[in-house]
Amino acid sequence: MALSDIEAAVAAAARQAGRDPASVRLIAVSKVQPLDRVTAVLDAGHRLFGENRVQEAAGKWPDLKARYDGVELHLIGPLQTNKARQAMELFDAIHTLDRPKLAKTLARLAQEAGACPDLMIQVNTGEEPQKAGILPGDADAFIAEARAMDLPVRGLMCIPPVEETPSLHFALLAKIAARNGLDALSMGMSADFETAITFGATHVRIGSAIFGERVPG
Repeated sequence: MALSDIEAAVAAAARQAGRDPASVRLIAVSKVQPLDRVTAVLDAGHRLFGENRVQEAAGKWPDLKARYDGVELHLIGPLQTNKARQAMELFDAIHTLDRPKLAKTLARLAQEAGACPDLMIQVNTGEEPQKAGILPGDADAFIAEARAMDLPVRGLMCIPPVEETPSLHFALLAKIAARNGLDALSMGMSADFETAITFGATHVRIGSAIFGERVPG
């Protein structure tokens, strides 16, 4: 599906939910995609991209940012504390703040640098033991803890369990965000972004529907 088709579908879902289409940002997830596919999307005018791994982003995006003005890069995959400094230099936003140790590391680095990317806290809405994220019952306390460190927490992120109805998880994330005064909701991917928009998503993360299936390498 072409980028323009996805943009149109995002806008239509927003309008159907009674929202301004401009309130939903489309993150083109470029992880493990060949460079020619990424540059094709850049050439089409898109400027907001998501990457899962710091190392892959570091090998790809500095050159692309030098060639294309206005690129915004978001980290949507897990962040190891030993990659935090590099991530803060590479990314404009990090969607996967998921544990106190990482929060403390980011806070220390932000104090040193005098700046910090926008942050979203990953919530493990399905309470899946194999998945990263703060448990829903711990979310309020962790949000308060991160704010007390002067971290720029803008919102929340989730990845619903594959076998469960995503709307339940989107609704839960929106509820946690609302009671904590957070405006940004990073939720919804290629298969469920329209549902996510109905529940208030401000950032949808779409990869395969834009680029085609990933090419491992």
